[in-house]
Amino acid sequence: MDIAAFERKLGDDGFIEIETKSYAPRPANGDHGHHFSVRGLILDGAFTVAIEGIPRCYRAGEMFEVAEGVIHNEAVGPEGARIMVGRKY
Repeated sequence: MDIAAFERKLGDDGFIEIETKSYAPRPANGDHGHHFSVRGLILDGAFTVAIEGIPRCYRAGEMFEVAEGVIHNEAVGPEGARIMVGRKY
């Protein structure tokens, strides 16, 4: 997906806090939830999100979303990851 189009879509859908983050490789960070929804676009690397114990690995060009309050965990692949992420409160 085009980065500019993704950022526009975030804004159109109410994701007001938008940033690009870089993550070092790491194992899953433990089950947790957020008081906001999150949507991300993988720019580089690999990022795994597990919801209800089911992991899915996302790679460059793929998008993920976790709704507010959903219990999940995240892991970062051996090459790290760079992600554009938006939060919706």
